[in-house]
Amino acid sequence: MSSTDPDLSESALSSKHSEPLLSVITVNYNGLDDTCELIESLLETIHSVSYEIVVVDNASRMNEAEILKKKYPQIVALRSDQNLGFSGGNNLGILNAKGDYLFFMNNDTFVRTDGFRSLIDAMILNPSIAAVSPKILFAEPGNTIQFAGYTPLTKVTLRNDIIGIDEVDDGRWDSPIPTPIVHGAAMLFKKSALEKVGLMPEIYFLYYEELDWSAAVLRAGFEMWYIPTCVVFHKGSKSTGVYSQLQVFYMTRNRLLYAWRNIDGLNKWISIIYQILIANSKACLLFLIKGKTNLMKACIRGINAFLKMDK
Repeated sequence: MSSTDPDLSESALSSKHSEPLLSVITVNYNGLDDTCELIESLLETIHSVSYEIVVVDNASRMNEAEILKKKYPQIVALRSDQNLGFSGGNNLGILNAKGDYLFFMNNDTFVRTDGFRSLIDAMILNPSIAAVSPKILFAEPGNTIQFAGYTPLTKVTLRNDIIGIDEVDDGRWDSPIPTPIVHGAAMLFKKSALEKVGLMPEIYFLYYEELDWSAAVLRAGFEMWYIPTCVVFHKGSKSTGVYSQLQVFYMTRNRLLYAWRNIDGLNKWISIIYQILIANSKACLLFLIKGKTNLMKACIRGINAFLKMDK
């Protein structure tokens, strides 16, 4: 552990002990079973910190907030009659959360062990840290890494690598490291930092929100870290489907939008031109070859939506 690593030793913590409140925020959209599994894993597991659970039902077909309130009267369940998107749903949770620390968890995640306090301690001991993400494992088979930090995005192609992905969790990624981006499936923010960073950007609706938010954290002068002493299991994206039209549309539009909002100078224009003329054209051609014209059209709609939107 380097001199800049958060010191999580018992002796270091004893002099800075506090009793913060943690708000676990999750957005539910037609995902009642997954949300119940998450809630039950939290209720059974968290003992290291005072906490509340805030669930935002993002205009599910049924009023799932009402169902959750009856089943778990100790949680805060909010109903939005309009689908606010990932960012809007989480922002509604923020505005109704009482915690000093806000842990955003996808509703298709769950936990088996209590490492929550270690995330908070890392931020208490290093005030320059505004956000952290835990180690994230794929729910199946349960011992394979999905996330152990990110490498930086390249300035033009907007590509990067997920550290440790698809590797067996054998201890290689058990040291805290800085990360330029926190993972949207499980990310803890210090609420006081949001005064400088702002709420999650709602212009994206779905995908790229946490990348934009992470860029805002860095611009505000804060740090972000991967802290592996907390482990979250993630089932994957069920609500949009693998390569669904919804996913392709928003991924296409929002990658362009991210470049517009977060890349400066000439590189901004080079990146946008690269995305449209090379990356997206290649994607459309591959969709066409595979006979997936619906996905090709979704990609084209994403480009057009970016060009027309009020940025």
